[in-house]
Amino acid sequence: MKKGDVVKIEYVGRLDSGEIFDLTNEDLAKKEKIFNPKARYSPVPVIVGANFILPGLDGELEKMDVNEEKEVVIEPQDAFGKRMPEMIKTLPLKSFKETPKPGTVVDFGEALGRVQAVSGGRVRVDFNHPLAGKRLHYKIKITGKIEGEKEKINAVLEFFGINADKIEVEGKAAKIFAPAPKQIKDRIADIIIKWIGLESVEFVERYEKKPESKQT
Repeated sequence: MKKGDVVKIEYVGRLDSGEIFDLTNEDLAKKEKIFNPKARYSPVPVIVGANFILPGLDGELEKMDVNEEKEVVIEPQDAFGKRMPEMIKTLPLKSFKETPKPGTVVDFGEALGRVQAVSGGRVRVDFNHPLAGKRLHYKIKITGKIEGEKEKINAVLEFFGINADKIEVEGKAAKIFAPAPKQIKDRIADIIIKWIGLESVEFVERYEKKPESKQT
């Protein structure tokens, strides 16, 4: 593969202990008793070199072909980075609407943190990624390569969890009929223009009158 290729991949990610932290196979998730009904289990579409996945995995895709499977070990610097002590903050309890419990994930808008301890009106929160500092073991397979501008655009939409009613491409312009938050639309448009080679992207959202409910 080369940078810019759009492919679908399957993978299983494990820690040194063998514990699975991420996977795309539903049967394996059920077998290992880690099945999450809210998770999406299927091959994941990615653009090689576009930072859709961890740097350590992205680099390996360039060395692989369709239907090839490989096992790779990714060091922290090519995964979620090293753990940084300065990312552990002590905050006043009044910063929280409710008293948090150790282990609770808290959202501060720009960053997520995990509560480590609550004591004396202060809360210690770790803002490091849960997998920071950990070496990761992946089994990864390229299941297919996607060709065609519409198909590539649809793959990008799928990656972001967006379902399009229709995609039109005329010349170097794309028109996507799908609702999505503005931040995601901006991100998708940037990716399509940079990696798929189009010059403009337009999102079209359609709203129709809902049928009136019959009163009984």
